[in-house]
Amino acid sequence: MSRMTAKTELTTPRLRLRWLTEGDAALMLTIWNDPDFIRHVGDRGIRTLAEARQAMRDGVLKLYVDLGYGPYLVVSLDGGLPMGICGLFKRDNLDYPDIGYSLLPEYRGCGYAHEAACAVLMHARDYLGLSQLKAIVSQDNTPSVRLLEKLGMRSEGLLRMPGEDEDVALYGIAFNCASRV
Repeated sequence: MSRMTAKTELTTPRLRLRWLTEGDAALMLTIWNDPDFIRHVGDRGIRTLAEARQAMRDGVLKLYVDLGYGPYLVVSLDGGLPMGICGLFKRDNLDYPDIGYSLLPEYRGCGYAHEAACAVLMHARDYLGLSQLKAIVSQDNTPSVRLLEKLGMRSEGLLRMPGEDEDVALYGIAFNCASRV
């Protein structure tokens, strides 16, 4: 895998994706406490802005420094409204980075997650030179499963994440010169 650092900003026809900063802690606090996030991803127990800032320093902001990639803030080009996040993560128990996303409820079902995820996949393949990406998803999160399949990712079975009581579905995509998202 390449050690190239990800671009700090990506654009699509409707979106701008940029690296998160501590100034985005309020949005992350909202995402982490969204009932759907808690149900499908898990309750991080982050309830205050100070806790959100610390979680960002320990998590997403550390990814940028340690790995050269991480999640992007998804912002609409039309109005500049923060909509959620989409980007790459690295789990200790997965051999390859995984794509993850979470949009605020009012932006779901409009194709924004697909648009952002396509940009991240193409960036991972074409700029970072990654040969594969993975995704983990709650088995009952039908919209996310459909999105992963629309991106060309295929089921690779079930996986038990460290410290969890339930299996998640593992998806993957291998990039080759014919791969296009």
